Amino acid sequence: MAGKKYNEMKAMIDRSKTYPYQEAITLAKKTNPAKFDASVEASFYLNVDPRQAEQNIRGAMVLPNGTGRSQRVLVITQGPKEEEAKNAGADYVGGNDMIEKIQGGWLDFDIIVCTPDMMGALGKLGKQLGPKGLMPNPKTGTVTQDVAKAVDEIKKGKVEYRVDKDGNLNVMIGKASFSDEALAQNFKALYDQLVKIKPATVKGAFMKSVTVSTTMGPGVRVTIE
Repeated sequence: MAGKKYNEMKAMIDRSKTYPYQEAITLAKKTNPAKFDASVEASFYLNVDPRQAEQNIRGAMVLPNGTGRSQRVLVITQGPKEEEAKNAGADYVGGNDMIEKIQGGWLDFDIIVCTPDMMGALGKLGKQLGPKGLMPNPKTGTVTQDVAKAVDEIKKGKVEYRVDKDGNLNVMIGKASFSDEALAQNFKALYDQLVKIKPATVKGAFMKSVTVSTTMGPGVRVTIE
């Protein structure tokens, strides 16, 4: 049954054409087969070679309308910064006690913010946290002295973006329950950000293809401006 529904939805999309991003978002929502409030994702296929340092695109940004997903934030720090993190709304705060807890298998959080002084101790958990994408990184603003700002941005809907080895980059831009306009604003902000950080060494077109889709829905190809 699921296959039949998916094929019905897929038939509503003209595979031979690309759509302006506002139309693509409306269509992605219309062809969402899920009964739950699905995530909406933007996928970019970029003309980059991630093996070259300057083409290994990675960063973070706050989307204008957030993602609709609440992130559980763990802050690894010590001293006065612990109070700062708690006041900013961090879900869990601690130092070596939290690191030991993670060592013991605790992973009940979505993102870690860490002050530079604690990175040495946390770095020992690289094998455990790295493959899950949980290791803090200065490029995404999660290794910082300003823990209050970092927590605040994450709670407001900060997203990380990172190109994989094949040049694909996927980012959640909201939920299917968002208005078309809110999703379009989020998409445009992400698109503009990627255009802004296009590496100078890229020859030819930077974006090979762009698609929007819901969690279980078909992809809708977006016209590259």
